[in-house]
Amino acid sequence: MKDRERTDFCTICRKNTGYTLKKRNIKKVIREKEYIFNITVAICNECGEEINIKGLIDKNIQEVDKQYREYEDIVSIEDIKKLMKIYNLGKAPLSLALGFGEITITRYLLGQIPSKEYSDIIRKALSSPTYMKKKLNENKDKIAPTAFKKSMEIINKLEDLFSISGEMVSVISYIFKKLEEVTPLMLQKLLYFVQGISCVLNKKPMFTEDCQAWVHGPVYPDVYELFRDFKYNPIEDVRFAIFDKAEEHLSKEERIVIDLVIDTFGVYGGKILEKITHSETPWKSARKGYEDNIPSNEIISIESIKLYYLRENEIYDFSSEEGLRKYIKNILNN
Repeated sequence: MKDRERTDFCTICRKNTGYTLKKRNIKKVIREKEYIFNITVAICNECGEEINIKGLIDKNIQEVDKQYREYEDIVSIEDIKKLMKIYNLGKAPLSLALGFGEITITRYLLGQIPSKEYSDIIRKALSSPTYMKKKLNENKDKIAPTAFKKSMEIINKLEDLFSISGEMVSVISYIFKKLEEVTPLMLQKLLYFVQGISCVLNKKPMFTEDCQAWVHGPVYPDVYELFRDFKYNPIEDVRFAIFDKAEEHLSKEERIVIDLVIDTFGVYGGKILEKITHSETPWKSARKGYEDNIPSNEIISIESIKLYYLRENEIYDFSSEEGLRKYIKNILNN
């Protein structure tokens, strides 16, 4: 069935005509600085001129706002809402906790763009429970005791929860950014493969944590505790906004490793990835003496992962997607 043509009144043609939505660049000067914004316009199909259609101005305002924030690295309204949800604070208490005026957050939620200084404070609070604790303690006398106590309890839980290394946080953040859906089982296996490929390509492990030889393959216990509530479901929780932008600490070489893993191992679900690890020497060696369904906390040493992947690299060449795909195909076909 053919889609019905969009129509609206064209002031040039003086009649209703069909139109097409397109993108075009516009220049705007804000605070004496020139910017180029890419906005949506409606083009008359008959005369080729722009026409004004309902809702387009609002859409353009949203587009410019979003792009301006990206240009200047300013937090979004959604970021502020996440911060409120994470620490269970209302608009006024959050404003005071961060050292702002009482109605500052309210203004930001209505669309006012924060200064870079205030934006950086919000972003740091969003990414670090320790920093949020510092701001709360600094402004304790301005906040109601119940709100302060409630937020401190949340912060203490988050600090206990986020006990993994900065390197591990960066890798998890990058995986979250690149993949739409990640289950805890899938994440565990991708971290293990990242560790192995990093030992080959960068000659060193990506992070210092050891994994253990659990029934369902290699597992990083602290990461398991972090995401255990999701079981076999995709990981999605406002608390994990804390991971946002942590991937910026990764080097180019580290990103290459993670991209290789995501583009090869990452196309499979957790159960398939589990099957692959069950065929590999590091997990099998650590599981010696255990029946299939018997739990164990035996360490899979980083050295054993390194030696195994270095050996397999000589056969398959893990510096390319093609080599990794051949490796995966060979394991799954055996």
